[in-house]
Parts: sequence; C-alpha cells; structure tokens
Amino acid sequence: MLNVRSVLVTGSNRGIGLELVRQLVGKSKGPEWVFATCRDPEGPRAQDLKNLAAKYRGVRILPMDTSDPSSIQAAATRVTEHLQGAGLNLLINNAAILRPSTLESETSEVMAEVYKTNVIGPMLVSQAFWPLLRKASQESSQKGMSCSKAAIVNVSSEGGSIATVYRWDLGHFINYRCSKAALNMLTRCQFLGYAEDGILCVALHPGWVQTDMGSSAGQAPLTVDASVGAALNTLGRLTEKDNGTFVNWEGAAVPW
Repeated sequence: MLNVRSVLVTGSNRGIGLELVRQLVGKSKGPEWVFATCRDPEGPRAQDLKNLAAKYRGVRILPMDTSDPSSIQAAATRVTEHLQGAGLNLLINNAAILRPSTLESETSEVMAEVYKTNVIGPMLVSQAFWPLLRKASQESSQKGMSCSKAAIVNVSSEGGSIATVYRWDLGHFINYRCSKAALNMLTRCQFLGYAEDGILCVALHPGWVQTDMGSSAGQAPLTVDASVGAALNTLGRLTEKDNGTFVNWEGAAVPW
C-alpha cells in the first residue's frame, strides 16, 4: 500500500498528472505534501489544479518547465525549503508531449523539442531532486525499497517498446516513440546509478488513456480515473525486485 509523506508530480495541470494529484490527496491516508508542478500555474489550463489546491491544503502548486533547467532548479529550491530538512519520497516524472508525425514528415526540430521534454526533462528533474530522494531513503526506517520510501517513477509508454511497437496502425508518432524508448533506457541507468542510495526506479506504462494526448490517436479504451487508480495500487506494491523494470498500470511486465 502506498504510504508517502511527500510526492512531486510533473505536468500536473491536466490528464494523468492532474488525476494523480486528485487521487493522492483524496486518499484517507494521503500524503502530507503533494507538490504539483506545471509550466503555467496562473494560466487557464491550470484552473482545475488550482481548484484542487483550494480544497486540499497539502497541495502545493509550483511553476516548473521541465524543458528549462533554471526553472527546474528554482522548483527544487522551493521544495527543499518547504520540506524543512525532510526528504522527498516519490518523484513522478509525468510531463510529456507528443507531435503527430510519420517517417516522411518528422523533422529534427520537432524531434529535438519532444526529446527535450520527454527525455532530458526527466533526467534533469531527477538530478535536481536526487538529494531529497536520497535524504528520504537515508532517514527511513523501512527495509528494502519501495515507492513509499524513495522512488523515481518515469511515466513511459508501450508506444516506446522496441519489442512490440504498440499500435503502429493507429499512428506512427516517431518523435514520441523514440523519446519513450530513450526514457526507458534512462530508467535503467537510474536503476543502476541510484541503487546504492536506496532509490527505486521504474518505468510505468499507464495504458492508452482518455486524455488530450491519448485521444489524439483515436478512441482510447481506459478512463483516466481507472488508469491512475490501478497505477497507484501498483506503485504501492513495488519492492526491490521491481527496481529497474518496465510495468503497466496493473503491474504486468511490459517488453522493452
């Protein structure tokens, strides 16, 4: 069972990110702090998130553009100050973008833009919050590894699976697929690099979900509520044996 004191979610103003914040704070034993980040907290697309923050005092909205290193560092400084010496238990790298494309239409500019958000962003965010994750791990009395202790969850996609090339028939999305394959490799590198700090690292496929992004490829079968509810249950069950794996929202292994 997921039992964390502090969580940070990127890209939390809509879709999966917003629902993660909603379900986390809605739990009877929810986190004390949920740091919800998005590019423009004052913009109209963040209104639902602001409504959540007004309802639950544990929600802290922070501006963070995961494609901007200075913005990431500023957010890390604010979270560090807010935690007042405590660590961060769970980092969910959820922010991502997708640009429709084919092999013929893909451009270097679009590929670079998508990589900057989907791969470089999670790398820089993890680097910035690593000291707080390590602190949470060191100060925990829990044995082994878990998402309740210290973890990085990279929200990936089976669309980036080299083995399955999931639903090629629905859309080629070259930039998105390549970026998620790269994010999976980043997860494996983090698994190896952060193991001695006791930080659990996993790549999570949330399913094909009914969000703005998910619906751009057709009629998605999974509701956001169902995906996130099952995903949080899965995160609560992960242990050291799951470190460095690629799993779906229900906890089943996804082929690399």
